[in-house]
Amino acid sequence: MPMTDSTPSGAVERHPVRLQPMSVPKASDVLANDLRERILRGDFPSGTALPPERELVNQTKMSRTTVREALRILEVQGLVVIKTGRSGGAFVQLPGAESVSASVSLLIRGQQLRLTALLEMCEAIEPACAGLAAKYRDDDDLAALDAANAKVADDRSSLHEFLKANVDWHLAVAAASHNELLTGFMSALSEATYSSTESAAFVDDEVRTTIYRAYKNITDAIWAGDSAAATRRMTKGVHGFAKAVARVEERTEIVIGD
Repeated sequence: MPMTDSTPSGAVERHPVRLQPMSVPKASDVLANDLRERILRGDFPSGTALPPERELVNQTKMSRTTVREALRILEVQGLVVIKTGRSGGAFVQLPGAESVSASVSLLIRGQQLRLTALLEMCEAIEPACAGLAAKYRDDDDLAALDAANAKVADDRSSLHEFLKANVDWHLAVAAASHNELLTGFMSALSEATYSSTESAAFVDDEVRTTIYRAYKNITDAIWAGDSAAATRRMTKGVHGFAKAVARVEERTEIVIGD
């Protein structure tokens, strides 16, 4: 190939090469990700004690600071429990319904979701909870529902006690579904509903009676194992509550206490 005037004799002609900036993950994130995946795929059953910190340092060839930071990441994510003392260490725990509840609660609070959005979500998932509850409930579930119904029916209870019983009933229905995701969602939604409607304007004697009758009808369907009836009655009940709230209150934000 003929040489050009701009290429000295014996020189290699080089073309410009452009590289993109690279993001290198922190060593603690790499270790946390590896441990997380192994926990979630079942390599470490719940309750398993991870190797002591010194052993993790030796095995991974990472610094003590890196290992500690990785374990803190997993602790924040609820995948390990750090215990101190002679028998302490990092112990594996698998995420449950409370993990879903905590995440949904943070979303509700962080995004300052509208009350109507909360009620729309309840209308979407509570009928499913009731239908599954009728299908999968056991004796303990039925006992919890009956206990919550009895508290809702107590006309001597304060507004706080009534609303607490109301939350307990909804959680009992969700628990009876034996679906961890639905139970987690309902735990957060019920708490948000409680905080957003803790006002006498929402609940008078007539509303209490109406709510009790609706809950009793839904519970009867769950007792009977009638999934279709439980779904239908819950749909009607939640929709009626949403309409009542819309008439009473025009708030657009959900406020949940710490």
